[in-house]
Amino acid sequence: MTIKDFKTYILDMETVRPHQLSMTTITSQAIIVGRAIDEDGTEGWSEVANIGGIAYGEQTPEAIKVNIDSYLKDLVIGREASDFNRIMWEINHFAKGNNYSKAVVEGALIDLAARQKNVPAYELLGGKIHQSIPLAWTLASGNTERDIEEAKHLLEIRRHKIFKLKIGKGDPDENVEHVRKIIEAVGEQAKITVDINQAWDEDTSVRCIKKLEEYGVNMIEQPVPVWNYEAMSRLTERFDVPIMADESSTYVNDVFRIAKNRAGNSIALKPCKHGGLLETKKVAGIAEGAGLGLYGGTMIESSLGSAMALSVYSTIHDFEFGTELFGQFLYKDRITVEELEVKDFELVVPDGPGFGLTVDIEKVKKYAREFY
Repeated sequence: MTIKDFKTYILDMETVRPHQLSMTTITSQAIIVGRAIDEDGTEGWSEVANIGGIAYGEQTPEAIKVNIDSYLKDLVIGREASDFNRIMWEINHFAKGNNYSKAVVEGALIDLAARQKNVPAYELLGGKIHQSIPLAWTLASGNTERDIEEAKHLLEIRRHKIFKLKIGKGDPDENVEHVRKIIEAVGEQAKITVDINQAWDEDTSVRCIKKLEEYGVNMIEQPVPVWNYEAMSRLTERFDVPIMADESSTYVNDVFRIAKNRAGNSIALKPCKHGGLLETKKVAGIAEGAGLGLYGGTMIESSLGSAMALSVYSTIHDFEFGTELFGQFLYKDRITVEELEVKDFELVVPDGPGFGLTVDIEKVKKYAREFY
């Protein structure tokens, strides 16, 4: 069955608490949902999220939608969803950049193709390796005591034993002390990582990473700006604690450059920043060949986007730092009937058709800025 229509929606979703990053504090986030419909009425769904509108990345939710509606949609209508590999090859030649828009299109095609065949999406991506992957949680309330209380509760209910702290906003020394207190409180029960979101310069990074390493932090994510590969190389060489490249590892050639210059010794994967699930596999392949550790990152997608990312993460080699697909727990509501299952600190890969979750169309209507 060929595709007869492709629709996009911007949904505004509120969070259960403020989520503080170096560039913004999230209380509500826009997610962009794609919907591919074939002639038989079967639907494929996808999602990407955009942190802070324009605060984090170069593509706004509005731009992602209009680029699909005005340019990419016409390359999909009348095509077979199962031809998603060729379609994305053509789109990548037709459109420069716009990775978030491409990820929306590709994800919906893969979900539709899998549903047409009544198989999980991971079967179309090489088959799953993992039944489940360790699930990290980001402690980002901005309050030390609240973060400690939150971490202890999540350990007690066996949902998370990897905690990431966002420490790029505010005074670096105070943030390092914040980390020390949390390690002191739960460090014997959990792994603690930190994400600076590019907020430090190299001198600040040297001074603060030295302390963080002494305190027992397990990983440092993107301490310096995305362009500063040289600083990332020097920090990687200087410290034993792993230095992770996130914003600086977008395209396959970025990851090749990181591997060649050792500008980090681990990589954060995110399907939306790479431009889809197929490109994510390419990036992971380069990382594997170079001996770089992997982390299944997130842009704080809801349950649908998390299932989409999990489908490809399940087919990739070992995740040294687990995955961060916690978005469904940060939002007050979800747009799928089912919730992704967490069992003994790990996120379980769903085995249903497509990405394994059923979209609740009434919830999409409720949160969409415009539904048509």
